[in-house]
Amino acid sequence: MNFVLGGADWREVGGRDGLAETCWELSPRPALAHSPACWPLRCSLVTLYIMARCWAALAGRWLRSPDAAQALFLGLPKGGRSFSSHPSSPETVQEGGSPSSADPLYYTEEHQALRASLRKIIDKEINPFVDKWEEERCFPAHHIFKILGQAGFLGVNKAKKYGGQNLELSHQIAVVEELGNITGLGIAMAIIVQTDMATPALERFGAEELKQQFLVPSIAGDFVACLGVSEPGAGSDVASIKTKAVLKGDDYIINGSKMWTTSGSQADWMCLLANTSAGPPHFNKSLFCLPMNLAVLSPLTNIIHQTIEYARNRIIFNKPLLDSQVVHFRLAELATELELLRSLLYRTVAQYMRGLDATKLVSMSKLKAGRLSREVTDSCLQYWGAMGYTDKALVSRLFRDLRLTSIGAGADEVMLSVICKYMDTLPKSKSTK
Repeated sequence: MNFVLGGADWREVGGRDGLAETCWELSPRPALAHSPACWPLRCSLVTLYIMARCWAALAGRWLRSPDAAQALFLGLPKGGRSFSSHPSSPETVQEGGSPSSADPLYYTEEHQALRASLRKIIDKEINPFVDKWEEERCFPAHHIFKILGQAGFLGVNKAKKYGGQNLELSHQIAVVEELGNITGLGIAMAIIVQTDMATPALERFGAEELKQQFLVPSIAGDFVACLGVSEPGAGSDVASIKTKAVLKGDDYIINGSKMWTTSGSQADWMCLLANTSAGPPHFNKSLFCLPMNLAVLSPLTNIIHQTIEYARNRIIFNKPLLDSQVVHFRLAELATELELLRSLLYRTVAQYMRGLDATKLVSMSKLKAGRLSREVTDSCLQYWGAMGYTDKALVSRLFRDLRLTSIGAGADEVMLSVICKYMDTLPKSKSTK
């Protein structure tokens, strides 16, 4: 079976590849692509990662939808099956085991060794070049992903038969936390898109042929993947996307627009979300493997530490800025808030790994992470003074990069709505819809 795009060309209409986001649009003439994949939704620095893991529940719901065509195309029985029943799920809690969490209190030597190996790559292959990539508005995704793939970091909890390490979720959490030490957080985001947004549903639900074509090279670092979900009129409200995929004979005709496709201009394939039926908006969607060759905790910790050292050495009115009670008290408050967030994150991971509903805690974690990111970077930038407003200061870059935490993968307002739903405080006319 083939599918036809409603446009032969992908046209870049704005954005920066990898270091920020890229926007793409389908132009209006038909073209033949390669092979299709139609599988349920799986959307993915630590809060965005955990958010992505819990979107698997939505994917499972789509598989259980009455869309028979979708289920047949996946090679599943009518009605599909829940993601939790997948026999090769890498997130199964091992008997007698407990989910790992933070630092020496929770991380084992294996977790620490994994982080140390990744830190060597970050310090040698990534951070020394971030300033240059910032100036060029692009980072070499294929080069970096190949290094990460050869070291096993693009398939930490993927099955060994596809090139992964088949480790548990806590190991991937350790990896994601270490990615926070990359000084260009758009690069970290691109890596997370590869490992936890574009590929998990493919591993769980995709046909073996598609796994060999897209998953295996993505884990090896030979392919760069991007996500095609957001549209000009649909961001946090994913259900309102307008892109359509219509089956005509052996082809799928896809028409629509996508934006904020992280790594889009370098990607080899896109995990594209489209409406495949006229059913209810939460049950009528499918994901496609679309070939593209057609004609937050660690950064907060780092910036607090950098600001402490800067304030210690910055002399104001004949004394170090850090000697001001207002300054060192504020930094102490921020460090305390950060540790509270860290505890919440690891509690959320533990609950998810036990197979319990973690949606409320995920929403709380993401909401708090986004707001604390703004609070930390704004306060620290203030103490850096005019220097903090220049491109040479890390705090300036983080002030920009971390702002996305309150927007991407569900805005703060969406998180608040989810929390209110679990607290049963929404107006009844809305919560019962």
